[in-house]
Amino acid sequence: MDAATISFPIFGDGFIINVPRYIEVFGFRLYLYGLFITAGFFLAALYLIRRHETVGLTKDNVLDLVIMAVPCGLVGARLYYILFNFNQYFGPGKWQNILMFREGGLAVYGGVIGGAIAFFIYSRIKKIHYGKLLDAAGFGLFIGQAVGRWGNFFNREAYGIQTEVPWRMGLTTGVRTIYVHPAFLYEMLWNVCGLILMHIYSRKTKAKYHGQYFLFYVAWYGFGRFLIEGIRTDSLIISGTDIRVSQLLAALSFSAAVILLIRNRLRGVTAPIPDSGDTGSGIPDSGDTGSGIPDSGDTDSGSPDSGDTDSGSPDSGDPDSGSPDSGLSDPDDPLDSANA
Repeated sequence: MDAATISFPIFGDGFIINVPRYIEVFGFRLYLYGLFITAGFFLAALYLIRRHETVGLTKDNVLDLVIMAVPCGLVGARLYYILFNFNQYFGPGKWQNILMFREGGLAVYGGVIGGAIAFFIYSRIKKIHYGKLLDAAGFGLFIGQAVGRWGNFFNREAYGIQTEVPWRMGLTTGVRTIYVHPAFLYEMLWNVCGLILMHIYSRKTKAKYHGQYFLFYVAWYGFGRFLIEGIRTDSLIISGTDIRVSQLLAALSFSAAVILLIRNRLRGVTAPIPDSGDTGSGIPDSGDTGSGIPDSGDTDSGSPDSGDTDSGSPDSGDPDSGSPDSGLSDPDDPLDSANA
């Protein structure tokens, strides 16, 4: 399937895409999948540097987070994918496949977990409220996943079941063509919509507490991913069951985020108090953030002197940071070829 010719009938019979999965530079293969993931990190960093005050951080904080997010997110995404594709990576002649991540095989939720752990350690070291870092991650993940999903497109993966909808995507191998849901495109558009909504909200209204933006990201992405994962043919499956891992996590994360958002709304959780007594909690001296996000004991907002200290303003990717949550192939898909 990775060599299939791509077409979109909605644009006419002559609209055909046959771009290779990689380009060679001085004999070294650069996979388009990896290039799009890198571009996602880069654009997310540019956005957060420009809007660092929105989440109560300095530009140096943002750069530190990017430096940490890249390796920790990639390692987390790769380990998560391997965990649910154990047989592909362990056994005679298979272990070297673990390092072939440039060809695919990264999972969004694993990247989020890896980044979240790194951010928590950073918050403890720098004494910055953990919610601020998660808010930054929420913006970054929307951008990174929206861009990274195009890597799935050029890898000919993360597509859906066969369909005849007008916007269907054709995959041709030899003389046979199947038409499928462009699931990668659905998720890309879903992330773009989420980013636009959160951007507009953050420009017009300040978040009421640290972590609010991140909770919105988790709820928005979780809802969309739950629906989209249901039509994919390459989902990671819990061994011995028919349960799709990412669909289960999407449902759980969506439910948890919505419950916390409603709880905080009903409790009237508000923005943190001024620097003189700010514990980063949004509730004076109680030690409770009210956001459901742990307080690292922050007494320093981490924002510049001229920055907003009461904004409380609030991911990055099944590069799922734009990387595939792909794993077990659909036995019913005649052209599926074990997505990397």
